[in-house]
Amino acid sequence: MNRLRKLFDQHGQSPWLDNLRRGWITSGELQVLIDRGVRGITSNPSIFQKAMSGTDDYDEQLSALAGAGRSIEDSYWELVTRDIVDALDLLRPVHEATGGLDGFVSVEVDPSLAADTGGTEAAARHLSRTIDRPNLFVKIPATAEGIPAIRTMIGEGCSINVTLIFSLDRYEDVMEAYIAGLEAHGGDLSGTSSVASFFISRTDTEIDRRLEALGTPEALALRGRAAVAQGQVAYDLFRRAFSGPRWEALVARGARVQRPLWASTSTKNPAYPDTLYVDTLIGPDTVNTLPEATLEAFDEHGTLARTVDADPEGARATLAAVEAAGIDLDDVSRVLEEEGVGTFVKSFDELLDTLGQKAEALA
Repeated sequence: MNRLRKLFDQHGQSPWLDNLRRGWITSGELQVLIDRGVRGITSNPSIFQKAMSGTDDYDEQLSALAGAGRSIEDSYWELVTRDIVDALDLLRPVHEATGGLDGFVSVEVDPSLAADTGGTEAAARHLSRTIDRPNLFVKIPATAEGIPAIRTMIGEGCSINVTLIFSLDRYEDVMEAYIAGLEAHGGDLSGTSSVASFFISRTDTEIDRRLEALGTPEALALRGRAAVAQGQVAYDLFRRAFSGPRWEALVARGARVQRPLWASTSTKNPAYPDTLYVDTLIGPDTVNTLPEATLEAFDEHGTLARTVDADPEGARATLAAVEAAGIDLDDVSRVLEEEGVGTFVKSFDELLDTLGQKAEALA
């Protein structure tokens, strides 16, 4: 048994793939990864930008859509929907074999709607109804405006991947939105799922930059520690939130916990171990969504051990030390959220431009 399978079978963590492209579907490569132990897939506008701009796999469908008079934005969603549906079909057996725990594929709403609650709700509702698969996750960013949209969509029975979480305070808002949404649902809850996606390595990149600017020995000694500590504290908050009478009343109606998902788990600093953000965040009821290089590295030499809740008080002490050194964690999360949304909007806009140029060339 390989490490990907052991990660779930021995420690309850689901390895998902943080990438999707049509060539992997048509070549059978994605099925090979599923057979190896990949239990889900996430996508975002940046992932589709690389897939559609860097290959000709989409040209035939794009040409047909352009010939039929479809707009470039409509064509984008047609291209995305086909990839998502094909991936959903490949993962449907995993979804069924796990009783609905895994086998999900995530697609993100238009990132330009991050500050538009009503627009986000309408987009999420449209994607959910158009694709209409039980193993679909619609991704909604955890912005202040996204939180009420998450609650509404959970209340309507949609399964939601809450993305771009960078702070513990916002994470508590996300969990409350999920629980309140389930309470508003009013029926059987067994078909509604959610994950809450913490972006891990981006947090270290920003905090390390600020620690290095401070330059004190105390500050420099904290590099590479804050993101893992934040994830470990988040897991402690998760265990507390999904317990007690309020939660048990929902469990009686079929509710599932909203699993923490560790995203952005490739190491950006080459001085750090390439499996740092996998080895240190392993535990039950969690997901780690891995870029292919990190997936291969972990499967080859990752450390299999329950680590996510080994020392929650130590994790809190690390975050306290980071703040004591002079780092404003609230400002870090604000900057990262703005950058995260901005990156996805930029990728989305650039991809539409690229598809427009491709459509003209194909015509």
